[in-house]
Amino acid sequence: MRLAIMGAGSLGIITGAYIKKGGLDIDFIDVNVENVKALNEKGATVTGTVDFNVPANALTPDEMEGIYDVVFYVVKQTYNEVALKQLLPHLGPDSAVVTLQNGVPEPAIAEIVGAERVVGCPVGWGATWLGPGVSELTSSPDKMTFDLGEYTGGVTERLEKIKEILELMCPTIIEENLMGIRWTKVLVNSTFSGMSAALGCTFGDVLDSKEALDCVKHIANECINVGRAAGIKMEPMQGYDLGTMLGFKTKEEMDSKDPIYNAMWGPHRKLKASMLQDLEKGLKTEIDAINGIVCDFGKKHGIPTPVNSQVVEIVKGIENGKYKPEFNNLELFQLPEVK
Repeated sequence: MRLAIMGAGSLGIITGAYIKKGGLDIDFIDVNVENVKALNEKGATVTGTVDFNVPANALTPDEMEGIYDVVFYVVKQTYNEVALKQLLPHLGPDSAVVTLQNGVPEPAIAEIVGAERVVGCPVGWGATWLGPGVSELTSSPDKMTFDLGEYTGGVTERLEKIKEILELMCPTIIEENLMGIRWTKVLVNSTFSGMSAALGCTFGDVLDSKEALDCVKHIANECINVGRAAGIKMEPMQGYDLGTMLGFKTKEEMDSKDPIYNAMWGPHRKLKASMLQDLEKGLKTEIDAINGIVCDFGKKHGIPTPVNSQVVEIVKGIENGKYKPEFNNLELFQLPEVK
């Protein structure tokens, strides 16, 4: 079985390194020439909550040859149009494109590579790209998961094979309700990743600020209300049924959620959102695919999403130079009154 990671950034380096460490060959494909050179010369290095290095075979997209059976796809959604068309000639009829991207990326990928090739894989851990060939794992190794599901539904033999590969890194759960687990991951990303990007801080910084955590609570509540209106049954993630546990209608209910947030996100305190990493590099973020998708679904189903909308406005303001990624941006938020 020929394997590849397409998009050898923070998540891609770590996923590929674990697969290689587990004894399987895998190609690291990336557009960053310096990253490809470092991976070939020095191997893939993982630091942070673990520390190891493995040899790596890396190449740029124009150097791809032959057909891949499974491609773990970790390219930013802003580059889908280019990257997927580069990948398409290297997919066979039975090839699987396993997307580890944020948001709900499967429909856009299916349009280019075909729905039958698409497998969704929400990621339950975080990482920071430190430089060419080096990525920092920022989640506790015992608090990491993958969820896996066919875009077209059902449990297939290839899901079982992909599960075996991913479990070289961490526990992997096959999901029949892919949209349900995707929407749960949208909640996970829109809350702490959204606030990390807007405030230029780590997840721990958000947890330690009552004001920032109140923003998170509203973001989550909006996500839950939108999902319910859209008929999405949110699935548990890492043992937490967030769709049930984090919703609120009163101030008392809202204030009672702190222990859940600390238990769920505490192991990921060191994590800095990939969107913030993009902002620090002067790149556009995936905010439209994260908080933006909550707003889009909200408009479609008549559910207000004021705090998600504020996150989108602030992050886009940082992209455009209107704001800086700093914690003082917390003063820009206006939260709905809850009694």
